[in-house]
Amino acid sequence: MRNKRVLLMVEIAIFAALGFVLDFIAFRMPQGGSVSLVMIPIVLMAFRRGVGAGIITGLLVGLLQIVTGFISVAPLSFGFVVMQVVLDYLLAYGVVGLAGVMRGRYMEAVQSKKTGKVFAMVALGVLIGSFLRYTVHVITGILFFGMFAEGNVFIYSAVYNATYMIPVALVAAIVCSLLFITAPRLTQPDS
Repeated sequence: MRNKRVLLMVEIAIFAALGFVLDFIAFRMPQGGSVSLVMIPIVLMAFRRGVGAGIITGLLVGLLQIVTGFISVAPLSFGFVVMQVVLDYLLAYGVVGLAGVMRGRYMEAVQSKKTGKVFAMVALGVLIGSFLRYTVHVITGILFFGMFAEGNVFIYSAVYNATYMIPVALVAAIVCSLLFITAPRLTQPDS
């Protein structure tokens, strides 16, 4: 029992570190956000070990970005900066782990060797995690980056965050689907 727990913690740490490193290979947006591969290890952990492990992996990715100063913050008071960082990094990456809600259906599709369904379940899981992350970024944009808005702050935040989140979601869905189809053992922790 103890060895399984240690193995899980090690896997989470490795995938969080991998997500952090993959975020360096990115196209950065001028006011925060980027198109990168950061979500792939989070999604992999969510499909490999479940929602809880996915959420913890995402939280660790966000925490690594915070402690290394690899963040973009609004020029506001300290209290607002702390709230913005918690939302934009910890919560936003943590909710990506909810992609694991599709794990059961994905495993059924793998067992029945239905490649199309495997692809669909992975893509749907990624899109769920991406949409939740996008929602957190939109809320953060409204609350903390409204000073940059020209016109309606909601529309500004929704459009700005969509410019990088749509490509991120598509790339993550395609890469994870292809990866999980070609190497299904990645999502089977007992293998």
